[in-house]
Amino acid sequence: MAAKASRAAFGEALIELGATDERIVTLDADLSKSTMTAGFAKKFPGRAFNLGIAEANMVGIAAGLALTGRVPFACSFACFIVGRFETIRISVAYTDANVKIVGTHVGVAIGEDGYSQMGLEDIACIRALPNMPIVQPADELETRQAVAYAVDHPGPLYLRLTRQNLEPVSPPDYRFRLGRWCVLRPGTDVTLIATGGTVFSTLGAAKQLEREGISAEVVNASSIKPLDEELLGRSAAKTGRVVTIEDHSIAGGLGGAVAEWLSELRPTPLKRIGTTTFGESGDPAGLYSKFGFDAAGIARSVAKFLGR
Repeated sequence: MAAKASRAAFGEALIELGATDERIVTLDADLSKSTMTAGFAKKFPGRAFNLGIAEANMVGIAAGLALTGRVPFACSFACFIVGRFETIRISVAYTDANVKIVGTHVGVAIGEDGYSQMGLEDIACIRALPNMPIVQPADELETRQAVAYAVDHPGPLYLRLTRQNLEPVSPPDYRFRLGRWCVLRPGTDVTLIATGGTVFSTLGAAKQLEREGISAEVVNASSIKPLDEELLGRSAAKTGRVVTIEDHSIAGGLGGAVAEWLSELRPTPLKRIGTTTFGESGDPAGLYSKFGFDAAGIARSVAKFLGR
C-alpha cells in the first residue's frame, strides 16, 4: 500500500461499508471535503447530512439518529467537534448513544493552518468519559479495519484521524482489535509506544538507536482507550523503561494513560514525548522536526532518557 492519510482511508471505507449497511449515515459541519465524507454523500445522498457550522447541533442530531437505529458518523476537525464536549458528554456518552465521533486533522502535522485548527487536547477530553473508546489508526490497512470495527461496536466511539499521509506500518496479516496493540519491532532495552502519525517515525528512530547499540521495542498503540494492559505490562517488565510518542498533549493523552497505569501497577521509568505548548504554523515535516516527532528527534530523546 502507498502512503495515505487516515482520513482518506476512512472516507473510502465508509463508502464500501455503506453499500451493504443502510444504517450508516454521515453528519458534517460544512467540512465534508476535508473529513473525506463527500464521497459517501455523493454515493448515498439520502444518508448524508451537512449541518453547517454548528457542531453541537450536529452531535445532538447524531445522537437522535443513533437512538432510532442508525449508525451515525459525526465528523469534523478534532478541535471543533471535541470542542463541543458538553454535548458529547450528555447527548452521546450519558445516553450511551451509538454515535461514532470522528475527529480529523489531529496534531501539529496538519501544518500551515496552525494551532487554531489542531487537535492537541481531544484525547484528554474524551478519555474522561467512562464509556467511549478512543482509536487512532497508524496506516490505511488499520484505518479500514478500525472503521469496520466502529460500525459493529455497540455504543459511542471516538476515531482520531490524520490530515497527513501515513506510511504503511502494519504487517500484512494484521487484524485490528480494540484494547490490543501490535509489536512492530521487538527489542530489549526500551519500549517505544507510539500512536497515529508518530508510529512510522518511531520505527525510524528504532533503526537509528540500533546503530547506537540500543535495542528498542516499537509498539503501535492504536487503541488509546482501553490500553493493552497485558502487552504494556509484559513489555515494560522485559525492557524496564518506557517511552510514549504522540502528536497530542502529554497531559491526558496516551502518555498520561500509560503513566497512570504504570504508576499504579508496575512502577517503571517513563518518558512522555508529545506537545507541552500550543501548536504553530509551518510545513508538517518542519513541525515534526521542531516538536521532536521525527525519527531523529525521537532517537535523541530516547538516548538522553537512557543516559546514552
